[in-house]
Amino acid sequence: MRNVNITIDGMKLNVPGDYTILQAAKEANIYIPTLCFLKDINEIGCCRMCLVDTGAKALQAACVTPVVEGMNINTHTPKVVEARKVNLELILSNHVARCQTCYRSWTSCELQTLANKLGVDQERFSGEAKKYDIDVGISIVRDNNKCILCRRCVSVCHNRQTVGVIEAIGRGFDTHIGSPFEKSLWETPCVNCGQCINVCPVGALRECVDTDRVWAALNDPTKHVVVQTAPAVRAAIGESFGIEMGTPVTGKMVSALRMIGFDRVFDTNTGADLTIMEEATELIDRFRSGGKLPMITSCSPGWIKFCEHNFPEFLPNLSSCKSPHMMFGAIIKSYYAKKMDINPEDIVVVSVMPCTAKKFEIKRPEMHVKGLRDVDVVITTRELANMINDIGIDFVNLPDDNFDDPFGEASGAGVIFGATGGVMEAALRTAADILSGASTDAIEYEEVRGFEGVKMAEYKVGDVVLKAAVAHGLANARKLLAKVKAGEVDLQFIEIMACPHGCINGGGQPIQGSSVRNWGEVSALRAKALYREDKKSYYRKSHNNPAIKRLYKDFLGMAGGTMAHQLLHTHYKEREKYPENK
Repeated sequence: MRNVNITIDGMKLNVPGDYTILQAAKEANIYIPTLCFLKDINEIGCCRMCLVDTGAKALQAACVTPVVEGMNINTHTPKVVEARKVNLELILSNHVARCQTCYRSWTSCELQTLANKLGVDQERFSGEAKKYDIDVGISIVRDNNKCILCRRCVSVCHNRQTVGVIEAIGRGFDTHIGSPFEKSLWETPCVNCGQCINVCPVGALRECVDTDRVWAALNDPTKHVVVQTAPAVRAAIGESFGIEMGTPVTGKMVSALRMIGFDRVFDTNTGADLTIMEEATELIDRFRSGGKLPMITSCSPGWIKFCEHNFPEFLPNLSSCKSPHMMFGAIIKSYYAKKMDINPEDIVVVSVMPCTAKKFEIKRPEMHVKGLRDVDVVITTRELANMINDIGIDFVNLPDDNFDDPFGEASGAGVIFGATGGVMEAALRTAADILSGASTDAIEYEEVRGFEGVKMAEYKVGDVVLKAAVAHGLANARKLLAKVKAGEVDLQFIEIMACPHGCINGGGQPIQGSSVRNWGEVSALRAKALYREDKKSYYRKSHNNPAIKRLYKDFLGMAGGTMAHQLLHTHYKEREKYPENK
């Protein structure tokens, strides 16, 4: 693409001809406000906050207007400034401004930030405002009273995830974001991934908050409350306290959890190591016995529900392994309870997850052993940050602390579960040793790392050639499965994560506004934190973790054995593809 010469605010620029005005301005460090725009997700110019003067009869939206040779652009003439302010005031006139009680206020509300920047401090337009019932689901709460119709949630649901359960409904003043037949989200094929929450610029979408249940358990003297934290949490929670993005804060997080009052603080990485032991064994068994291939990982509950709705023919391909935190919950209420002489009914297991779909997962009827739920409460990274703030903990200055025994050790393989390709790489590290019958030098499987939508690799593992693929984001999963279904690719092992880039970008992670998402490297920095933790781990293969060895020796017996299947494996079911109008 050849370059073109343009002028922005008197500054002469030579930029690629496929740029928009917004891209060209950003490269020149010229500020143009945006609200609906989200790079590669929502580029529709509907909010009209990025209006600029190009000399045309009407002002143009910078986010969708391409540059042309000789274009002369002005970004802050009186006409432009006034148009932006009027548009913003019109948006605010139909927005319920309960900022004092909104969880996005003063932290990540892009509407409030923009109002401050543009000096909009009064409401000139008042009149009729629509009122909507709040849709409270299993994982997600939707409040259309706060919605500004930017359509980011619609775009991410349709284009990035291909779930498509929300859409702009109605016309004119009656336009609102809704589900088919005006059903609640939980009545649709929504997979609870929470990507809509991550892209919402205001407080119209959030997770179902379960912190009150955690505080109630902590304040109940009859309960032994155990917390476990997923690998991706340590890579992102520091952002909530102003710590530089990409900084792992494992030790501070453990210290904060102890101060909150949990009786034991465990690492879900141990559960991830357990998952690899079971999953690698299952994969090898399928290889040797002619079982259903390709085997597909089952760690992501959003992906599992997506498969149940859209690809039920692949249900036999899913690994029967529970996800790491569910496995770990089952172990805590069996092995740990016995070891500590605690009645399992008195144990409350709390999981801190980067994922909103985990809230749905713990309520699945399959996820229990002998009538006891594997995990009792799931809170997101954001909810934990709020708990820490609630009691005034100075997170930044906390000393580092270690996880509790008997699960105080975990491998680097468990850590990288949080990034796309991490489950595949961790499984390969163990499968290679099992198949070869010796400890191999294979540690780094670079081919399955990175953010390419679908990655494929072929490995010689022992005397077996393993053809593997990794997909992240459900649009990519759909593409890959369509190829498998059509016989276009021959694979034995597939990793799928519902969220784009994996759990590091889960629906429960700290929200970064568009100014960071559009031009920064949020996922790359968070992933780097996990790989850094892996590199410095003493044990980098799941089967070398001493805690896992003890667990199998003292309690489970063999990987894939009878006890392991009773506690650590499950099954899935076909679901309706579309909601019925009942």
